Order: sequence, then structure tokens, then C-alpha cells
Amino acid sequence: MNFQTEAQKDCYQKVADWLPEICDRISNPFTDSPIFSLQFGSATVLVEIRIFRQVETVIYIWAYVATEVEVNDDLLRFLLKQNDVFRFGGFSMADDGDIRFHVTLLGSSCQQNEFKLAVTEVLESADRYDDEIVERWGGRRAADDLF
Repeated sequence: MNFQTEAQKDCYQKVADWLPEICDRISNPFTDSPIFSLQFGSATVLVEIRIFRQVETVIYIWAYVATEVEVNDDLLRFLLKQNDVFRFGGFSMADDGDIRFHVTLLGSSCQQNEFKLAVTEVLESADRYDDEIVERWGGRRAADDLF
């Protein structure tokens, strides 16, 4: 595993210790990067340990919601309005237009209950909104690409 800082290594180990209590289907798809892939039914949640300002880490937890969606003003307005009501996390869009749901946590102070809540929020939000987005704006649910 290639870690850029000691803080990243410590945070990665902390998360690795928590994961078996949350999910029994865990992998590291990029063996040299500090990323975990968690399988929950048809959903995949990715957990990345990223460097923040060279002295801190963030735990970036995300899932694809929909791919190949017709991006237009109505969709963007919907995503922004939904972001306003979330307790934790929000939508983002990749350069190619794929829609994600994500939560970012501060690595050094993150506690296990906070991490579990964040993973659950990402999973439930991606699962809740994928059907609605695809029905209204086309494209495919991200989970469909896995099968």
C-alpha cells in the first residue's frame, strides 16, 4: 500500500478495523491505493482515505447513483434542492455527468459511530434516489452496470 503520510496510514488502519462490523463484503480494488469497496446487495460504496492539507486526512465515502443521465437545468435544480435537505452528505457530478452521493469526514477525529452513520447515509441515499433520477432524466442506475 502506498501512503503519502503517516496520518493517511493511521486513518486507513482505523477504518480497516471498523469495516468488518459494518459489512462482510469488503475489497480493495486498487491494491496500491487507500480505497475500500463495500458491497451491500446491489449497491457499492467506496471509501477513500485522502490527504487534506498535508497534515490531515479526510474519509471520502461515496456511491454512484446514476450514469448516462441527460444533464439539464431541471436535473441540476433537483440535485441542488435535494442537497439542501440532506442531514449528512450530498449529490455531486463527475466530469462525465455520472451522479454520485457522498459524505466527507475529517479523518483524525472521526469516530466509529459517525463513520457507520455516513456509510449508511450514502448507501440509503444512493438506493433511494437512483430510481427517481433514472425515471425522470433517463440513463441507468449505477447498480445496473454491475450486473
